This record gives sequence, structure tokens and C-alpha cells, in this order.
Amino acid sequence: MASSDDPRRIAPLPIAERIGADPRFTGKGVVAAFLDAGFYAHPDLTRPTSRILAYENLIHGFRGVEHLEHPEPSSWHGMMSSVVAAGNGSLSDGRFRSLAPELELVLVKVGNMSRVSHDDITRGIEWVLENRERYNIRILNVSCGGDYAASHLTDTLSRMTEAAIRAGIVVVAAVGNQGHKPHHILPPASVPAAISVGGVDDRGNPRLGRVTHYRSSYGLTVDGVAKPEVITLADWLAAPILPGTPTAEQAALLERLDAAPDEELAAIIRASPGVFHSLDEAANRQPYLLRQLINAGLRDALVINEHYKVVDGTSFAAPIVTSVVAQMLEANPSLNPQQVKRILMQTARRLNTVELERQGYGAIQPRLAVERALRMTTN
Repeated sequence: MASSDDPRRIAPLPIAERIGADPRFTGKGVVAAFLDAGFYAHPDLTRPTSRILAYENLIHGFRGVEHLEHPEPSSWHGMMSSVVAAGNGSLSDGRFRSLAPELELVLVKVGNMSRVSHDDITRGIEWVLENRERYNIRILNVSCGGDYAASHLTDTLSRMTEAAIRAGIVVVAAVGNQGHKPHHILPPASVPAAISVGGVDDRGNPRLGRVTHYRSSYGLTVDGVAKPEVITLADWLAAPILPGTPTAEQAALLERLDAAPDEELAAIIRASPGVFHSLDEAANRQPYLLRQLINAGLRDALVINEHYKVVDGTSFAAPIVTSVVAQMLEANPSLNPQQVKRILMQTARRLNTVELERQGYGAIQPRLAVERALRMTTN
């Protein structure tokens, strides 16, 4: 597979190679709930057996994992975030496996393609809290934010988040991607007891020596609490492509063209009209010119192969932390949310290439966090 610096296409290293992980722990026996705009039962979550325990659609008022079999336009974000946290790399022969490939999931739809509202996130957390014991939910991942900044003392979303934490659920929340300047962090990431996650950019390979800050949000909450607490990878992340979408069609076509001999390019393009317009217009040109367009398409669309593409955002940094928390809870099920957060902060490493206010306690260190969790079993 191409390296992350290949001019032809982008292929970042797997997460475990970039931030380190303890391969002994896979999230086995741990359940995490995800709130998002939509979900899809991706093969990385369902093969060889499904690890999706439940699906609740709070927007349209129905439930059942069978509703996840067919993707809808709003499915992409939650599909990506849940696979980054718990995918086993089924469609990549294990290459893009998460740090917690045995983590089980409860998926809760709290929005649609255009919006996830403050009140609907609140309803989602309330549902998770009510069903915590039924599914043994230990972690809640929220890769979306409320509509406005508010004090955790009075805001309903914040108070519901605190209730979940008091009940023993570790809440991991993305801080958002508005880091051009400091500003108030929104709930639920603004809740003091929540683990708020910012981002770092390593260009897909930390050995390149170009680790810098990501454009994640940072600053004080309304109550004066500095956020985020920790950071992790938020760019150059491999995530699945939602089937049945224009992106999926383009990726499949580009992958096929990339592997085809020169003499077959024109015929393949003509057999797939309307998928990639620049190729349609150039079908009669010389093969070397078609190759240039194919290579540009792979690179510009951030295509890794027909199943995966490169994504960015703290929406996908938070699930990485969720996967580390799953490893920690597998290693030591007795940990409470306060202990989990403390361990992550104590074992994080400050980066001298990132401003202090952007990184909190620093970049998470999964192996150290799990080792600390293990040691606490004897204390």
C-alpha cells in the first residue's frame, strides 16, 4: 500500500502504529454507546459476528438493528466514528483495525444530515442513562456538540451528562473544529467531568517529524474551565466509505481504473458515465493523460481504496480515546469515570510543537494508560 507521502494517493499508517497500543486488550467485554446523526451496520462492525447490540432512532421513533442494514444519507458520520473506535478492519484485511476491535456498541440516532440539536443530544444521553444497566454501557461517545455555550450548573444537556458520569459512564466528547482562535467550548465537551478531546496532525506518519496542532476548538467554558483535557489524532485517519453514495461510486471506479492496463481505461470510463465527470470528458484522450486524472482523483478525493478514505476532525479523535478507554476498562473493569479521566491525563505527553492551551495535558499514550489501569487492580 502507498505511503502517506505518495503523490499518487493518500494512505496513512494505522492508528496503532502512530500512537502505540497494548495489543493484549481489544475492548472485549466492554460496551460503548454512540450518539450521532445516523449509523450503518458496516462490515468492520458486523463480520464475522455483529457487535452492534442495539439501535435506537430517537428522531423517527423506532428501534432495531435491522434498520441499519441499508444506509441513508445521514449515516456516514456515525458510521465513520463508530468504526474508528471499534472497527476490526474486515474490509482492509485488518490493516485499519481500531484499538478496540472487540468493543460492543449501542447506537443512538439523535439528528439528521443537516443538524444535531442541543435538546436531541440531551434526549440521547437520557436514553443511554435509562438503558445503562440493560446493555451494561460503560462508555458514551459524543462526536457532536450542542447549539450554544452554557453553564454546566444550569444547562439541561450538561446536567444530563453529569448524571451519566455519576452513574458510572465514561463520557468522551469531541471539542469541535473551530480552532482558528480561542472560544467557548460547547456542551457536552464543556462539562468539567467529561473527557473532552482535541486534535493533533501527524501527516499520517509520526516518523515524518511533522506533528503539529489540528484546528480543533480550545479555550474556556462559560464556567472558566480550560478545554480540552487531552488530544489525539484528528487528521489523516482511515474511515469507511458509506456504500451507495456518489463517493463510493467514485472510489470504486478510481480503484478499478488504477489497477487496469492502459488499453482498457477508455472502455471502463465509457461503461460508467456520470460517475466522474472529468473522466467522462477525457475518455478519448491518451492513456498517460487519463492516468494523470485518475491519480489526481485518488489524491483529491482522499481515496485509500474502494472501501476507505481519509477523514479528519475531532469527531474521529474522540472515538480513538473511546477505544483506549475500552482497553482500560477491559484491563481493569473496576475503574470509575473519574479514575479513567485521571489516568488519561496523568499518562498524556505534552507536545512541544503544540501550544499548551490547545492540548491540555497532552497527547494520549494508550500503552501507558492501560499499564496504569492494570496497576490499579492491585492498589
